[in-house]
Amino acid sequence: MNPAQLSRRDALIKSAGLGFAGLIAARTPTIGQDSIVIAGKKVPSTDSRDYRPGAAPVRYPDPHIISLDKRFESLKLGNTPIRRIAHGFLWAEGPAWNGVGRYLIWSDIPNDRQHRWIEDDGHVSTFRSPVGQSNGNTFDREGRQISCEHANRRVVRYEYDGSLTVLADKFESKRFNAPNDAVVSADGAIWFTDPGYGSLMHYEGNKGPLEIKEAIYRIDPKDGKISKVADDIYKPNGLCFSPDQKRLYVADTGSSHYPQAAKEIKVWDVTGDGKSLSNGRTFASMEFEGRSGLADGIRADKDGNIWASAGWVGDGYDGVHCFAADGSRIGVILLPEICSNVAFGGRKRNILFMTGSTSVYAVHTEAIGAGYA
Repeated sequence: MNPAQLSRRDALIKSAGLGFAGLIAARTPTIGQDSIVIAGKKVPSTDSRDYRPGAAPVRYPDPHIISLDKRFESLKLGNTPIRRIAHGFLWAEGPAWNGVGRYLIWSDIPNDRQHRWIEDDGHVSTFRSPVGQSNGNTFDREGRQISCEHANRRVVRYEYDGSLTVLADKFESKRFNAPNDAVVSADGAIWFTDPGYGSLMHYEGNKGPLEIKEAIYRIDPKDGKISKVADDIYKPNGLCFSPDQKRLYVADTGSSHYPQAAKEIKVWDVTGDGKSLSNGRTFASMEFEGRSGLADGIRADKDGNIWASAGWVGDGYDGVHCFAADGSRIGVILLPEICSNVAFGGRKRNILFMTGSTSVYAVHTEAIGAGYA
């Protein structure tokens, strides 16, 4: 079996004793090569790039921000680099920007911590621990943090007084599998995915059976009622709304456990009352130049482009893939690690933050993030 087709659990078993660093190395083809070819152009290998403090600078334009379509030319900048702003994690996930505090938070799932990067001086610190091995994070319309806890199989909210409110832990009397990612709609409803990865291994949660089918849910902002909005997807992962809130995009990572699952991002139409979905269909395939990995976390910008984390293939693929509203791949940002999730932030919401396995990266763009997440 091709290593890129292994589930996380199987990959961890096969890489026993190596840790995640060994797993990443095992998935990267031809480590140390000087260059790779992307869209017919030769660019430096991401494996040869040194992100350590004091390393030699990268000559502009950054060779790992690659345009595939003229539409991406207005989104990328010629005089900005990809920066590694934090390092030393086991599996960084769930980045979310707090506009009031001007900081980025993210989860390190295996270490059961949340971390924070402060924009003022780039200071990085542990934000919370323990956190139920949280994965996805976001902020609601009142600025309160929402987190998806793997270990406790629930969605929670951190209140202003520091207390914790459980928003969702069961559906029809059965426990959720392991909520993964969440987004808040304009009406204040919380939408979240439940693929179950946190219950498939002790590394990211508490191993146990999946009690319900993987699905997408909505928490009503008025009465807290939980409704299932779609389950015509194998393993729903990252999600985001279009700028006008008329469509919901969701990454399907089901091929990790279902061989028949397509490696794709799906999209649904949001019904007029904003409470349900219809017409589920493929938005974009994750196949790129003959190789196909997985999208994980996704975000939309104000122009309707979808920025998707990408990984589990290797050099020349892993990073972020940008899709236009019609589903065309228009640009890629290559990283030396698997990218798990993305978020827009900064004062102008034009910095794309990328959680990449053991690190967090950032790059300025001309895109402006849509919504609050």
